[in-house]
Amino acid sequence: MNRISARVAAISASATLAVDARAKAMKAAGRPVIGFGAGEPDFPTPGYIVEAAVAACAEARFHKYTPPGGLPELKQAIAAKTLRDSGFEADPGQVLVTNGGKHAVYAAFATLLDPGDEVLVVAPYWTTYPEAIKLAGGVQVDVLTDETSGYLASVEQLEAARTERTKALLFVSPSNPTGAVYPPEQVEAIGRWAVEHDLWVVTDEIYEHLVYGAAKFTSIATAVPELADKVVVLNGVAKTYAMTGWRVGWLIGPADVVKAATNLQSHSTSNVSNVAQAAALAAVSGDLSAVAEMRTAFDRRRQAMVRTLNEIPGVVCPEPLGAFYAYPSVKELIGKEIRGKRPASSVELAELVLEEAEVAVVPGEAFGTPGYFRLSYALGDDDLAEGIARLGKLFGEAR
Repeated sequence: MNRISARVAAISASATLAVDARAKAMKAAGRPVIGFGAGEPDFPTPGYIVEAAVAACAEARFHKYTPPGGLPELKQAIAAKTLRDSGFEADPGQVLVTNGGKHAVYAAFATLLDPGDEVLVVAPYWTTYPEAIKLAGGVQVDVLTDETSGYLASVEQLEAARTERTKALLFVSPSNPTGAVYPPEQVEAIGRWAVEHDLWVVTDEIYEHLVYGAAKFTSIATAVPELADKVVVLNGVAKTYAMTGWRVGWLIGPADVVKAATNLQSHSTSNVSNVAQAAALAAVSGDLSAVAEMRTAFDRRRQAMVRTLNEIPGVVCPEPLGAFYAYPSVKELIGKEIRGKRPASSVELAELVLEEAEVAVVPGEAFGTPGYFRLSYALGDDDLAEGIARLGKLFGEAR
């Protein structure tokens, strides 16, 4: 008999976390590694949020179990915040507070999918989506995009991938890993296409506040009100408020879906940490001034990274308009000789970069599109400049 179930054995480790862990281990061993791997703001959580958590520790009611679906006051605040930020109106009873955004992704697919149900997923995609779909028994159908379209999928591409088994579309804007942001008219067109074919839409909006230049975040749930009964909105405090370690996310959807997902959570994790929920309450109830400061820094780094990456021969980097990632093509460098080696894939090229330049990047294979790197610009300006300079020096030796 197999010691590990086939279902769990099929899960791949998070490539982004693995790269980050290896970079940190090398750094701890004394090597000056610069990590572009983790999708994590380099800012501390704003002070007023930390203070709310400290105060919550002294509240006796938070020392006990609370409702598995989330603190009532937090669910109310999430509903209000969602209306404020995206224009989507939901009742607090349509909110489930989860153990981070990843848990919201898992809960959504576990609740919606039966074995064999197909989910359209635009590639490149975040590494967790395939695993959550697989665990739910679903079948991922990739809709491939590349740098020529700015990593945006068209309605025509989605329609070509749709079959009678298609149950849901996963829609992500701004995107991890590409930073792509769909323009409002394209969001609406995709939403109307989903309504026409009676599809569920699971939309991950965790980067909603991180958009730059003339780009505008548009919630598909707001752009197409007719989707209301078949849309599930995923979000959380991790990226917007620099709270990756606090582990608070949420799922908003039709009441029956949320009730079912809450039942699942009641048997898997019960309530999210009450102290973390109190911190999240302070975050979503407060103003966005701290967020604006972080976004300004990210924007400066974004522009610097894209400019310097595109100066490196063999690297082509479209301008990301959201999140805090760049997703350059390195296809021209694969197969070329660099310091006596000829990397045959972006995985091998990333290994070479880590060993020779002491720079950690995530290869495109992790996101369903070989031939690319994902680089996060959520790190200090000096490290960013030094890291890109090392890449330029190494790749300048390619023959």
